[in-house]
Order: sequence, then structure tokens, then C-alpha cells
Amino acid sequence: MKESASQAAMAAAEAEFKKVLDRNAHLQHYIDGLKSKSFPTPRYKEKLSKALLDEGKPNILYPVTEPIFVHLYRDDDKGRVIYSPIEPIIPLKSVTLMKAAEEAIAFRITKEFTFATQDEHIAKLKEILQKCAVVDSKFTELGSYEYDDRKRVLAMNAETLKGLEYTMVKEKVGYGVIDPLIRDPYLEDISCDGKGFLFVEHKIFSSCDTTLVFDSAENLDEYAMRLSERIGRPANFRRPIIDGTLPDGSRINIVYGEDLSLKGTNFTIRKFTAIPISITQICAGNTMDYMEAAYLWLLLEHNMNMWICGETASGKTTTVKAVLTFVKPTAKIVTIEDTPELQVPHDNWIREMTRQGEDASSSIDIFELLKAALRQRPNYIVVGEIRGKEGLIAFQAMQTGHGVMATFHASSVMKLVQRLTGYPIEVPKTYVDLLNSVVFQNLVRVPKTGKNERRVTSINEIIGFDPTEQAYNFIELFAWDPITDTHEFRGMGSSYVLEEKIAPLRGIQRKRIKDIYLEVENRAEILRLMAQKKVFDYYDVWGYMNKINSMGTEAMLKKLRQ
Repeated sequence: MKESASQAAMAAAEAEFKKVLDRNAHLQHYIDGLKSKSFPTPRYKEKLSKALLDEGKPNILYPVTEPIFVHLYRDDDKGRVIYSPIEPIIPLKSVTLMKAAEEAIAFRITKEFTFATQDEHIAKLKEILQKCAVVDSKFTELGSYEYDDRKRVLAMNAETLKGLEYTMVKEKVGYGVIDPLIRDPYLEDISCDGKGFLFVEHKIFSSCDTTLVFDSAENLDEYAMRLSERIGRPANFRRPIIDGTLPDGSRINIVYGEDLSLKGTNFTIRKFTAIPISITQICAGNTMDYMEAAYLWLLLEHNMNMWICGETASGKTTTVKAVLTFVKPTAKIVTIEDTPELQVPHDNWIREMTRQGEDASSSIDIFELLKAALRQRPNYIVVGEIRGKEGLIAFQAMQTGHGVMATFHASSVMKLVQRLTGYPIEVPKTYVDLLNSVVFQNLVRVPKTGKNERRVTSINEIIGFDPTEQAYNFIELFAWDPITDTHEFRGMGSSYVLEEKIAPLRGIQRKRIKDIYLEVENRAEILRLMAQKKVFDYYDVWGYMNKINSMGTEAMLKKLRQ
């Protein structure tokens, strides 16, 4: 029975793949090219999952958004996974076709050619192109065409028109050569180290080489200049280092020219996720477990101060966005960032960003924005990353009753304290216990699987500074066991924050102190049941949090159990 069901599923997948090939001639040409080289036909996958890692050597084809597809395969000579985008193309010899199309489109652009969004821009461009291009089956070769310069009309076959339309949108509205990478939701980072091939960080297959290349320093410089102009900060030899945000929200860093970078211009893009990863997805992936998430839920519901610490690319910002759904829906939140990455589901949200001016007098940094935030009476202040003297202002905000959440670079509690109390932050030692909880998250190699994964390695409560011992007291409430890849709750009956801070706020008396731990367990079960019911969408999780806020955890738990 199972075998017949599996065969039926395979047959359905093959039928779907055939439909995809029928719709996309360029994909069929790519598959035919693989066959001519005796390369095995890749397996078509509508969606990817981490289970693919257990299947050995990858050879997978998946859609980004039609007509863009990606072929992922392992190159045994390099020992790396190759990321190959597949797009509709017009041959290089058809450069004149692009010029003719641009002329025909320009002739038809009028003052009515206006748009408010990128989607509207694409729709308008396609609409005009359809008016100046006709399909003629007499053209059998890809890229061949005729141009009537009197009527300004192009004639070509259907495949050439599809390639022309795609290329025009990609070059005029999109991001040119890296457009397929920007559109791929499975990518985290895009990296160009200089002239040569690009690299990507894939959410499932980690670091991959790509087949996309800048073959000359001149082309790379020109492209980097286009990107920098797109964000309103043109790169030049006077200002060669550019940080900014692309229109889709992705963060970009450009180092322009060979003066600073010996391999020439380079750029790195950290992709923006339109819909953030939810807390149920994070728990289902074992980055943290349900008890840890439930503990953070209680803290954030009661305006406790929490920082998430770890190395670069450890997923700190992703976790911040996920746990923000735990803050009460009625709360007023102020976010402060260098580049806009944070997404907040709350209606009462003030989003502030630093400004990089030509000189110090026209620049606004995190320090200034934090001082301004204190006058805005928020329930929570969320700082994208604390690096310097703004850390002291964050502690002053905690002292005046504002909840503060932030990310910070530190690998342990002691390293955190050293950075906080040292230059340039210089928080007084007796202030450190204003920070209630510290989450440490890292990219680690899991011995059980041999793979690199993001894990919350510990959650700690800061108790305070002992002047007699000249030492800081803290409790490691949760710890990750690398051998079993599990998260251990070590704080049962010993949590200072739960017992001394949150229990009194909830009206729990000392003799019934176990009730606060029961509350954590109940919330953990709620999150576990939500994951079992596939409640993974960020805004669906937010909807549940709103319901829980109005009906209570016990009623929601009872409902989910039923």
C-alpha cells in the first residue's frame, strides 16, 4: 500500500515537472544540455526542506518564481555545492535587439508612464513592450528578429520575446546579474569577493559557488556603482565604503576600487526576509526548545530586559523578530537600527534609523536616537545592535522602567560584563543587574549530524554584582547539550527572574511559587501544539498571541488540546 502511494506521488511529481517544462522552453533547453553531457537529470522539487541534506549528494532543481529556476548539484572536484540559476536568455549576439527594444519603448513612453511600486513599474514596462513587439513564427532561431524603425515595431519568435521581456525587466527594474539571487527566498547572503564568480549562503545547503561571474574589473566597478546609486549613496574613490539598504530591504556593503580591496571592488548582501521566521519554526528547527521560548514569552510579556548575544550570522536578529510576537499587542515599541531589518507586528510601532551624513554635524547615530526614544514613552525599546556608548543610554532606559531588547556581540556572560563595564560603554557595575536575561546564540557544529546549525547555547539571568567578592552572580537557566543536541532546563526552582520579578506581578504568593514554573510548562505546550498543527507563518503565530492575550493561556491550552 505504501509502495503504491509512493509510486503515485512520484508519477504526480513527474507530470507536474512535464507541465513546467512545457511552459518554459529555456528550462527544457537546459535539461537537454545536461543530457548531452551525460549529467543525471535533477530531481524537481517545488519546495525544499532540510531533509534533503540526509539524501546525500544533491542534484536538485527548484523554482524561484517562474521563469527563474535553480539547479543545485555537487562538484566532486571542488568538493562544493554549485548554485546555477536558469533564466530565459537572449544570445549575446542580440545586443542590438536590446537597443532596438529600448528605442521602441522610449518612443511610446508618455507622461502617463507613472508608477508607485516596483510591481507597477514591471507591469507598465511589460505593457509597453507588448505594444511594440509581435510574435512571428518565421523566426526559428533564438535571438533573431526584425525591426521596423518607421513603426518602431519588433518581430521575433515567442521564446525570444519571453527572453527579451525577462531581460528588460531584470536590467531596467531588477538588479541585473544578481536578480535571480535576490528573488530566491532560500538564500541568506550574496557575496562578490572581486572579479570572478559569486558565492551565496543557502539556508539548506550552506555555502555554495555560483555560475554567475564578473569577468572584468570594469564590469564589476560599473555594476557596483549602479547598486550604490540605487540606494542613494553613489560610491567613488573619495567615499569608497558604502553601507545601505536595497529597495527590497536587503542590507548591502560595498568596498569600491582597488585602493582598499586588492582583488578589486567587492560587495556583500544580507538578504531581507519579507515574512520573518516565526518562533514555532525556530523551535521546530531546534534552534531553541519550547521551554526556552515559553520562558522568553513570560519575560517579554512582563517588560523584562533581554539581550541576545552571539557571533556574526548566528541568527540574533532573526530570533529578535520571532520573539517580538511575545510582547503584549497593546504595547508601544520603538526600534532603532543602522539599517532597517527589524519587523514588528504591533500597530503602535515607531521605526527609527540612523542617518549617515557628509559630516558629523549632519549624522544621527544610535546614541542620539536612544536619547530621543526615552521621551517617546515606549513600553519596549528594541536596538538592532549595541556597540558603543549607546549601551549606557540603554541601561538608563532600563532604570527608568522601559523594557529594552537588543543584540550584542559577546560569547559569554563574563565577556558581556567586561564589554559593558569597559570603555566605551562604561556601565556602572551596580547597574548590570538591570539586564534581566541574556540569550547566547551561535552557529555551531552539531556532533550528532556533523552539520552546522544555529543553536541557543545558553540563557542566563543576571543576579547582580557582589562588592565583597568583586564578582558578578548569574544563573545559567538553560544550556545546550552538544552531544544529544538537546536544550536542558537547569533552572527549575531556582529562577531569580521568575520567582522574584514575574511571580509577584502575577499575584503568585511564595507558598505557590511552583505555579510560575507550571505557567512556563503550559506555554511551552501551547507552542508545541501550535507547531504540531503547522502554525508556522509569522503572522498566524501573531494572531494566536493576540487571542491568548484576550482569552488567557489556560483557555487556549484547553482549546488546542481539544
